[in-house]
Amino acid sequence: MSRLTRILPGAVIGFCLLLGAWLLSGRLPGADLALRLVLALVLTLGTAAALRLSGIKDRSFLVTAGALIAALLLLRLVWFGVETSDYTDFLRPWTDKFRKYGHLAALGRNIGNYNVPYLVFLALFSYWDVPELYLIKLLSTLFDLVLAVTLCRIVLHITASEVRACVALAVAPALPTVFLNTAIWGQCDSIYVSLALLGLYFCLADKPWAGMIALGFSFAFKLQAVFLIPVFFACLLCGKLKLWHLPLFPAAYLLAVSPAIIAGKPVKDVLLFYVSSASTVGDGLNYNSPSMYALPPFWYPSDPEAAAKLGIILALALCVVFALVFLLRRKKIDDRSIFFAALLLTCGIPLFLPHMHDRYFYFVDMLTLAMACVVPWTAPLVLCSQFASLLGYHAYFYLRYLLPMKYGFMALVPVVVCAAALCASRLWRKERIPEEMIRET
Repeated sequence: MSRLTRILPGAVIGFCLLLGAWLLSGRLPGADLALRLVLALVLTLGTAAALRLSGIKDRSFLVTAGALIAALLLLRLVWFGVETSDYTDFLRPWTDKFRKYGHLAALGRNIGNYNVPYLVFLALFSYWDVPELYLIKLLSTLFDLVLAVTLCRIVLHITASEVRACVALAVAPALPTVFLNTAIWGQCDSIYVSLALLGLYFCLADKPWAGMIALGFSFAFKLQAVFLIPVFFACLLCGKLKLWHLPLFPAAYLLAVSPAIIAGKPVKDVLLFYVSSASTVGDGLNYNSPSMYALPPFWYPSDPEAAAKLGIILALALCVVFALVFLLRRKKIDDRSIFFAALLLTCGIPLFLPHMHDRYFYFVDMLTLAMACVVPWTAPLVLCSQFASLLGYHAYFYLRYLLPMKYGFMALVPVVVCAAALCASRLWRKERIPEEMIRET
Protein backbone atom coordinates (compact mmCIF):
# COMPACT_ATOMS: atom_id res chain seq x y z
CA MET A 1 0.00 0.00 0.00
CA SER A 2 1.48 3.36 -1.06
CA ARG A 3 1.85 6.25 1.31
CA LEU A 4 -0.74 8.25 -0.66
CA THR A 5 -3.27 5.42 -0.35
CA ARG A 6 -2.72 5.29 3.40
CA ILE A 7 -3.17 8.98 4.08
CA LEU A 8 -5.86 9.77 1.49
CA PRO A 9 -8.94 8.56 3.46
CA GLY A 10 -7.90 10.50 6.55
CA ALA A 11 -7.10 13.58 4.50
CA VAL A 12 -10.51 13.46 2.82
CA ILE A 13 -12.29 13.14 6.19
CA GLY A 14 -10.24 15.99 7.61
CA PHE A 15 -10.96 18.24 4.64
CA CYS A 16 -14.68 17.47 4.77
CA LEU A 17 -14.77 18.22 8.50
CA LEU A 18 -12.82 21.44 8.04
CA LEU A 19 -15.00 22.63 5.16
CA GLY A 20 -18.23 21.52 6.82
CA ALA A 21 -17.36 23.23 10.10
CA TRP A 22 -16.46 26.42 8.24
CA LEU A 23 -19.76 26.47 6.36
CA LEU A 24 -21.97 25.50 9.31
CA SER A 25 -20.32 27.97 11.69
CA GLY A 26 -21.18 30.70 9.17
CA ARG A 27 -24.83 30.13 10.05
CA LEU A 28 -24.23 30.91 13.74
CA PRO A 29 -25.40 34.42 14.74
CA GLY A 30 -22.50 36.69 15.65
CA ALA A 31 -19.78 34.29 14.48
CA ASP A 32 -17.05 36.35 12.77
CA LEU A 33 -14.43 34.98 10.38
CA ALA A 34 -11.87 34.45 13.16
CA LEU A 35 -14.31 32.45 15.28
CA ARG A 36 -15.36 30.37 12.27
CA LEU A 37 -11.72 29.58 11.56
CA VAL A 38 -11.11 28.63 15.19
CA LEU A 39 -14.14 26.35 15.31
CA ALA A 40 -13.17 24.61 12.08
CA LEU A 41 -9.50 24.15 12.97
CA VAL A 42 -10.06 23.08 16.57
CA LEU A 43 -12.67 20.47 15.66
CA THR A 44 -10.54 19.09 12.83
CA LEU A 45 -7.30 18.98 14.80
CA GLY A 46 -9.14 17.62 17.85
CA THR A 47 -10.52 14.73 15.81
CA ALA A 48 -7.10 13.97 14.36
CA ALA A 49 -5.58 13.98 17.85
CA ALA A 50 -8.34 11.72 19.19
CA LEU A 51 -7.74 9.14 16.48
CA ARG A 52 -3.99 9.36 17.04
CA LEU A 53 -4.31 8.84 20.79
CA SER A 54 -6.93 6.09 20.59
CA GLY A 55 -4.36 3.31 20.56
CA ILE A 56 -6.08 1.66 17.57
CA LYS A 57 -3.63 0.56 14.86
CA ASP A 58 -5.96 -0.82 12.20
CA ARG A 59 -6.36 1.93 9.61
CA SER A 60 -9.76 0.76 8.41
CA PHE A 61 -11.09 1.02 11.98
CA LEU A 62 -9.60 4.50 12.34
CA VAL A 63 -11.09 5.70 9.06
CA THR A 64 -14.52 4.39 10.01
CA ALA A 65 -14.38 5.93 13.48
CA GLY A 66 -13.02 9.18 12.07
CA ALA A 67 -15.85 9.50 9.57
CA LEU A 68 -18.49 8.87 12.23
CA ILE A 69 -16.91 11.30 14.69
CA ALA A 70 -16.59 13.99 12.01
CA ALA A 71 -20.29 13.64 11.17
CA LEU A 72 -21.23 13.86 14.86
CA LEU A 73 -19.14 17.01 15.37
CA LEU A 74 -20.76 18.69 12.37
CA LEU A 75 -24.16 17.75 13.75
CA ARG A 76 -23.19 19.40 17.04
CA LEU A 77 -22.34 22.62 15.23
CA VAL A 78 -25.89 22.79 13.88
CA TRP A 79 -27.12 23.16 17.48
CA PHE A 80 -24.38 25.43 18.81
CA GLY A 81 -26.68 28.46 18.64
CA VAL A 82 -29.33 26.99 20.97
CA GLU A 83 -29.56 28.86 24.27
CA THR A 84 -30.92 27.29 27.46
CA SER A 85 -31.86 28.90 30.77
CA ASP A 86 -28.61 27.65 32.32
CA TYR A 87 -26.73 29.75 29.78
CA THR A 88 -28.91 32.86 29.87
CA ASP A 89 -29.32 32.86 33.66
CA PHE A 90 -25.84 31.78 34.73
CA LEU A 91 -23.03 31.24 32.22
CA ARG A 92 -23.59 34.42 30.18
CA PRO A 93 -23.98 36.73 33.21
CA TRP A 94 -20.86 35.19 34.78
CA THR A 95 -18.84 35.77 31.61
CA ASP A 96 -20.14 39.35 31.43
CA LYS A 97 -18.91 39.93 34.97
CA PHE A 98 -15.45 38.68 34.02
CA ARG A 99 -15.47 41.18 31.13
CA LYS A 100 -16.55 43.97 33.46
CA TYR A 101 -14.09 43.30 36.28
CA GLY A 102 -10.89 42.54 34.41
CA HIS A 103 -11.15 39.03 32.95
CA LEU A 104 -8.70 36.70 34.78
CA ALA A 105 -8.16 39.30 37.48
CA ALA A 106 -11.83 38.91 38.39
CA LEU A 107 -11.18 35.35 39.61
CA GLY A 108 -10.49 37.00 42.96
CA ARG A 109 -14.15 37.97 43.17
CA ASN A 110 -17.15 35.80 44.07
CA ILE A 111 -18.46 35.12 40.59
CA GLY A 112 -20.51 32.03 39.81
CA ASN A 113 -21.13 28.88 41.81
CA TYR A 114 -18.76 26.64 39.84
CA ASN A 115 -15.28 25.85 41.07
CA VAL A 116 -12.24 27.74 39.81
CA PRO A 117 -11.08 25.66 36.78
CA TYR A 118 -14.29 26.14 34.82
CA LEU A 119 -14.43 29.82 35.76
CA VAL A 120 -10.89 30.18 34.37
CA PHE A 121 -12.23 29.16 30.98
CA LEU A 122 -15.11 31.64 31.24
CA ALA A 123 -12.60 34.36 32.15
CA LEU A 124 -10.49 33.46 29.13
CA PHE A 125 -13.55 33.49 26.88
CA SER A 126 -14.38 36.98 28.15
CA TYR A 127 -11.30 38.38 26.37
CA TRP A 128 -12.94 37.67 22.99
CA ASP A 129 -15.86 39.82 21.95
CA VAL A 130 -17.88 36.97 20.41
CA PRO A 131 -20.85 35.01 21.80
CA GLU A 132 -19.20 32.95 24.52
CA LEU A 133 -21.87 30.28 24.04
CA TYR A 134 -19.95 28.89 21.07
CA LEU A 135 -16.69 28.74 23.01
CA ILE A 136 -18.43 27.07 25.96
CA LYS A 137 -19.86 24.39 23.71
CA LEU A 138 -16.58 24.01 21.83
CA LEU A 139 -14.80 23.33 25.13
CA SER A 140 -17.27 20.62 26.09
CA THR A 141 -17.09 19.16 22.58
CA LEU A 142 -13.33 18.78 22.88
CA PHE A 143 -13.82 16.88 26.11
CA ASP A 144 -16.39 14.71 24.35
CA LEU A 145 -13.41 13.61 22.26
CA VAL A 146 -11.28 13.11 25.38
CA LEU A 147 -14.09 11.02 26.83
CA ALA A 148 -14.35 8.90 23.68
CA VAL A 149 -10.60 8.27 23.65
CA THR A 150 -10.61 7.40 27.35
CA LEU A 151 -13.41 4.85 26.96
CA CYS A 152 -11.62 3.45 23.92
CA ARG A 153 -8.40 3.08 25.90
CA ILE A 154 -10.17 1.41 28.83
CA VAL A 155 -11.88 -1.12 26.57
CA LEU A 156 -8.67 -1.76 24.63
CA HIS A 157 -6.74 -2.26 27.86
CA ILE A 158 -9.26 -4.73 29.29
CA THR A 159 -10.14 -6.68 26.15
CA ALA A 160 -7.13 -6.15 23.82
CA SER A 161 -9.74 -5.97 21.03
CA GLU A 162 -9.44 -3.09 18.57
CA VAL A 163 -12.93 -3.83 17.23
CA ARG A 164 -14.54 -3.33 20.63
CA ALA A 165 -12.36 -0.32 21.38
CA CYS A 166 -13.35 1.24 18.07
CA VAL A 167 -17.03 0.79 18.93
CA ALA A 168 -16.49 2.68 22.20
CA LEU A 169 -14.59 5.43 20.38
CA ALA A 170 -17.26 5.97 17.73
CA VAL A 171 -20.40 5.42 19.80
CA ALA A 172 -19.49 7.54 22.84
CA PRO A 173 -19.99 10.92 21.07
CA ALA A 174 -23.23 9.58 19.56
CA LEU A 175 -24.98 8.77 22.82
CA PRO A 176 -28.06 10.99 23.14
CA THR A 177 -27.13 12.25 26.60
CA VAL A 178 -23.62 13.16 25.45
CA PHE A 179 -24.93 15.01 22.42
CA LEU A 180 -27.65 16.86 24.33
CA ASN A 181 -25.37 17.69 27.25
CA THR A 182 -22.78 19.35 25.04
CA ALA A 183 -24.36 20.59 21.81
CA ILE A 184 -27.64 21.87 23.25
CA TRP A 185 -27.30 22.25 27.00
CA GLY A 186 -23.71 23.53 26.95
CA GLN A 187 -22.87 21.72 30.18
CA CYS A 188 -19.45 20.63 31.40
CA ASP A 189 -20.15 17.06 32.51
CA SER A 190 -17.91 15.61 29.81
CA ILE A 191 -15.00 17.50 31.35
CA TYR A 192 -14.97 16.09 34.87
CA VAL A 193 -16.18 12.63 33.81
CA SER A 194 -13.53 12.27 31.10
CA LEU A 195 -10.78 13.36 33.52
CA ALA A 196 -11.98 10.99 36.26
CA LEU A 197 -12.20 8.04 33.87
CA LEU A 198 -8.81 9.01 32.47
CA GLY A 199 -7.52 8.72 36.03
CA LEU A 200 -9.03 5.24 36.26
CA TYR A 201 -7.45 4.22 32.96
CA PHE A 202 -4.02 5.44 34.02
CA CYS A 203 -4.23 3.42 37.23
CA LEU A 204 -5.30 0.30 35.35
CA ALA A 205 -2.44 0.88 32.90
CA ASP A 206 0.10 1.11 35.75
CA LYS A 207 0.55 4.87 35.53
CA PRO A 208 -0.82 5.79 38.96
CA TRP A 209 0.96 9.14 39.17
CA ALA A 210 -0.89 10.31 36.05
CA GLY A 211 -4.08 8.77 37.40
CA MET A 212 -3.99 10.81 40.59
CA ILE A 213 -3.27 14.02 38.70
CA ALA A 214 -6.19 13.45 36.32
CA LEU A 215 -8.48 12.59 39.23
CA GLY A 216 -7.41 15.72 41.11
CA PHE A 217 -8.24 17.90 38.14
CA SER A 218 -11.58 16.12 37.74
CA PHE A 219 -12.49 16.78 41.37
CA ALA A 220 -11.46 20.42 40.93
CA PHE A 221 -13.94 20.79 38.08
CA LYS A 222 -16.87 19.20 39.85
CA LEU A 223 -17.66 17.62 43.19
CA GLN A 224 -19.51 14.72 41.53
CA ALA A 225 -16.14 13.12 40.78
CA VAL A 226 -16.54 11.66 44.29
CA PHE A 227 -18.86 9.04 42.83
CA LEU A 228 -15.82 7.36 41.26
CA ILE A 229 -13.17 8.11 43.88
CA PRO A 230 -13.95 5.12 46.19
CA VAL A 231 -12.99 2.66 43.45
CA PHE A 232 -9.37 3.76 43.76
CA PHE A 233 -9.33 1.98 47.13
CA ALA A 234 -9.38 -1.25 45.09
CA CYS A 235 -6.38 0.05 43.14
CA LEU A 236 -4.57 0.55 46.46
CA LEU A 237 -5.40 -2.95 47.64
CA CYS A 238 -4.05 -4.66 44.52
CA GLY A 239 -0.92 -2.53 44.33
CA LYS A 240 -1.77 -0.56 41.21
CA LEU A 241 -1.76 2.54 43.38
CA LYS A 242 0.71 3.25 46.17
CA LEU A 243 0.29 5.48 49.20
CA TRP A 244 3.00 7.83 47.98
CA HIS A 245 0.96 8.53 44.85
CA LEU A 246 -1.99 9.88 46.85
CA PRO A 247 -0.49 13.36 47.56
CA LEU A 248 -0.59 14.00 43.83
CA PHE A 249 -4.38 14.23 44.09
CA PRO A 250 -4.49 17.28 46.41
CA ALA A 251 -1.49 18.75 44.59
CA ALA A 252 -3.37 18.62 41.28
CA TYR A 253 -6.45 20.10 42.94
CA LEU A 254 -4.38 22.93 44.42
CA LEU A 255 -2.80 23.64 41.05
CA ALA A 256 -6.22 23.72 39.39
CA VAL A 257 -7.65 26.26 41.83
CA SER A 258 -4.47 28.34 42.18
CA PRO A 259 -5.51 30.99 39.59
CA ALA A 260 -8.13 32.28 42.03
CA ILE A 261 -5.56 32.43 44.83
CA ILE A 262 -3.15 34.29 42.56
CA ALA A 263 -5.97 36.71 41.68
CA GLY A 264 -6.35 37.53 45.38
CA LYS A 265 -9.19 35.33 46.58
CA PRO A 266 -8.71 34.14 50.19
CA VAL A 267 -7.03 30.73 50.30
CA LYS A 268 -9.61 29.43 52.78
CA ASP A 269 -12.50 30.37 50.49
CA VAL A 270 -10.84 28.65 47.53
CA LEU A 271 -9.87 25.43 49.29
CA LEU A 272 -13.18 25.06 51.13
CA PHE A 273 -15.35 25.94 48.14
CA TYR A 274 -17.27 22.65 48.16
CA VAL A 275 -17.94 22.95 51.89
CA SER A 276 -19.19 26.52 51.67
CA SER A 277 -21.31 25.80 48.59
CA ALA A 278 -23.03 22.78 50.15
CA SER A 279 -25.91 24.99 51.24
CA THR A 280 -26.64 25.95 47.61
CA VAL A 281 -27.75 22.45 46.53
CA GLY A 282 -31.31 23.20 47.59
CA ASP A 283 -33.74 21.54 49.98
CA GLY A 284 -35.41 19.27 47.44
CA LEU A 285 -34.77 15.57 47.83
CA ASN A 286 -34.74 15.15 44.08
CA TYR A 287 -34.14 17.40 41.07
CA ASN A 288 -35.35 15.44 38.03
CA SER A 289 -33.03 12.58 38.94
CA PRO A 290 -33.77 8.84 38.66
CA SER A 291 -32.62 8.32 42.25
CA MET A 292 -34.58 6.46 44.90
CA TYR A 293 -36.20 9.78 45.81
CA ALA A 294 -38.16 9.49 42.57
CA LEU A 295 -40.13 6.67 44.18
CA PRO A 296 -43.64 7.51 45.48
CA PRO A 297 -42.80 7.08 49.22
CA PHE A 298 -40.39 10.03 48.94
CA TRP A 299 -42.61 12.39 46.96
CA TYR A 300 -44.13 14.02 50.03
CA PRO A 301 -42.20 12.70 53.05
CA SER A 302 -43.40 13.73 56.48
CA ASP A 303 -39.79 14.17 57.59
CA PRO A 304 -37.57 15.23 54.63
CA GLU A 305 -34.48 15.48 56.83
CA ALA A 306 -34.84 11.88 58.00
CA ALA A 307 -35.45 10.77 54.41
CA ALA A 308 -32.24 12.51 53.31
CA LYS A 309 -30.26 10.87 56.11
CA LEU A 310 -31.58 7.47 55.05
CA GLY A 311 -30.19 7.92 51.56
CA ILE A 312 -26.82 9.07 52.86
CA ILE A 313 -26.64 6.02 55.14
CA LEU A 314 -27.46 3.69 52.25
CA ALA A 315 -24.81 5.29 50.02
CA LEU A 316 -22.23 4.98 52.79
CA ALA A 317 -23.27 1.38 53.39
CA LEU A 318 -22.67 0.61 49.72
CA CYS A 319 -19.17 2.07 49.95
CA VAL A 320 -18.42 0.15 53.16
CA VAL A 321 -19.63 -3.14 51.67
CA PHE A 322 -17.55 -2.49 48.56
CA ALA A 323 -14.46 -1.79 50.68
CA LEU A 324 -14.92 -4.86 52.88
CA VAL A 325 -15.53 -7.22 49.96
CA PHE A 326 -12.51 -5.98 48.06
CA LEU A 327 -10.40 -6.12 51.22
CA LEU A 328 -11.40 -9.74 51.86
CA ARG A 329 -10.93 -10.73 48.20
CA ARG A 330 -7.89 -8.53 47.52
CA LYS A 331 -5.88 -11.41 46.05
CA LYS A 332 -8.52 -11.79 43.32
CA ILE A 333 -8.69 -8.13 42.32
CA ASP A 334 -8.02 -7.57 38.64
CA ASP A 335 -8.71 -4.88 36.07
CA ARG A 336 -12.15 -6.21 35.24
CA SER A 337 -13.32 -6.33 38.85
CA ILE A 338 -12.15 -2.73 39.34
CA PHE A 339 -13.94 -1.69 36.14
CA PHE A 340 -17.20 -3.35 37.18
CA ALA A 341 -16.89 -1.79 40.64
CA ALA A 342 -16.54 1.63 38.98
CA LEU A 343 -19.93 1.19 37.33
CA LEU A 344 -21.46 -0.19 40.53
CA LEU A 345 -20.35 2.79 42.61
CA THR A 346 -21.06 5.55 40.09
CA CYS A 347 -24.57 4.19 39.67
CA GLY A 348 -25.30 3.06 43.23
CA ILE A 349 -24.05 6.13 45.11
CA PRO A 350 -26.19 8.77 43.30
CA LEU A 351 -29.05 6.27 43.20
CA PHE A 352 -29.26 6.56 47.01
CA LEU A 353 -28.09 10.11 47.71
CA PRO A 354 -30.56 12.99 48.16
CA HIS A 355 -30.45 16.27 46.21
CA MET A 356 -29.29 14.59 42.98
CA HIS A 357 -29.81 16.40 39.66
CA ASP A 358 -30.76 15.22 36.20
CA ARG A 359 -27.16 15.08 34.92
CA TYR A 360 -25.57 13.20 37.82
CA PHE A 361 -25.72 9.80 36.12
CA TYR A 362 -23.36 10.85 33.34
CA PHE A 363 -20.74 8.41 34.66
CA VAL A 364 -23.26 5.60 34.29
CA ASP A 365 -24.09 6.58 30.71
CA MET A 366 -20.41 6.25 29.84
CA LEU A 367 -19.54 3.14 31.80
CA THR A 368 -22.54 1.14 30.59
CA LEU A 369 -21.29 1.74 27.05
CA ALA A 370 -17.79 0.61 28.01
CA MET A 371 -19.24 -2.45 29.76
CA ALA A 372 -21.25 -3.32 26.66
CA CYS A 373 -17.99 -3.32 24.72
CA VAL A 374 -16.26 -5.48 27.34
CA VAL A 375 -19.22 -7.83 27.95
CA PRO A 376 -21.45 -7.59 24.84
CA TRP A 377 -24.52 -9.25 26.36
CA THR A 378 -24.85 -6.28 28.73
CA ALA A 379 -25.60 -3.94 25.78
CA PRO A 380 -29.29 -3.50 26.79
CA LEU A 381 -28.06 -1.74 29.93
CA VAL A 382 -26.91 1.13 27.72
CA LEU A 383 -30.55 1.66 26.78
CA CYS A 384 -31.57 1.45 30.45
CA SER A 385 -29.08 4.14 31.40
CA GLN A 386 -29.99 6.39 28.49
CA PHE A 387 -33.68 6.01 29.25
CA ALA A 388 -33.19 6.96 32.91
CA SER A 389 -31.04 10.01 32.14
CA LEU A 390 -33.20 11.20 29.25
CA LEU A 391 -36.27 11.28 31.46
CA GLY A 392 -34.48 13.90 33.55
CA TYR A 393 -33.26 15.76 30.47
CA HIS A 394 -36.81 15.87 29.11
CA ALA A 395 -38.05 17.34 32.40
CA TYR A 396 -35.45 20.12 32.16
CA PHE A 397 -36.00 21.03 28.52
CA TYR A 398 -39.79 20.77 28.47
CA LEU A 399 -40.59 21.62 32.10
CA ARG A 400 -42.75 18.55 32.43
CA TYR A 401 -42.28 14.83 32.87
CA LEU A 402 -42.62 12.52 29.92
CA LEU A 403 -42.97 9.68 32.45
CA PRO A 404 -42.63 9.65 36.23
CA MET A 405 -38.96 9.54 37.23
CA LYS A 406 -39.61 6.36 39.19
CA TYR A 407 -39.33 4.50 35.88
CA GLY A 408 -35.82 5.87 35.56
CA PHE A 409 -34.95 4.42 38.94
CA MET A 410 -36.39 1.06 37.89
CA ALA A 411 -34.29 1.15 34.71
CA LEU A 412 -31.10 1.66 36.72
CA VAL A 413 -31.72 -1.21 39.14
CA PRO A 414 -30.63 -3.83 36.55
CA VAL A 415 -27.45 -1.79 35.96
CA VAL A 416 -26.53 -1.95 39.66
CA VAL A 417 -27.42 -5.63 39.95
CA CYS A 418 -25.50 -6.60 36.81
CA ALA A 419 -22.42 -4.59 37.80
CA ALA A 420 -22.47 -6.17 41.28
CA ALA A 421 -22.89 -9.68 39.83
CA LEU A 422 -20.05 -9.25 37.33
CA CYS A 423 -17.82 -7.79 40.01
CA ALA A 424 -18.56 -10.70 42.35
CA SER A 425 -17.95 -13.22 39.56
CA ARG A 426 -14.45 -11.82 39.12
CA LEU A 427 -13.66 -11.72 42.83
CA TRP A 428 -14.89 -15.30 43.40
CA ARG A 429 -13.61 -16.76 40.15
CA LYS A 430 -11.67 -20.02 40.14
CA GLU A 431 -8.29 -19.80 38.51
CA ARG A 432 -7.80 -22.26 35.67
CA ILE A 433 -4.92 -24.66 36.30
CA PRO A 434 -2.38 -24.48 33.45
CA GLU A 435 -2.17 -27.67 31.36
CA GLU A 436 1.54 -28.10 32.01
CA MET A 437 0.86 -28.24 35.78
CA ILE A 438 -1.82 -30.90 35.22
CA ARG A 439 0.65 -33.00 33.21
CA GLU A 440 3.30 -32.66 35.93
CA THR A 441 0.94 -33.94 38.60
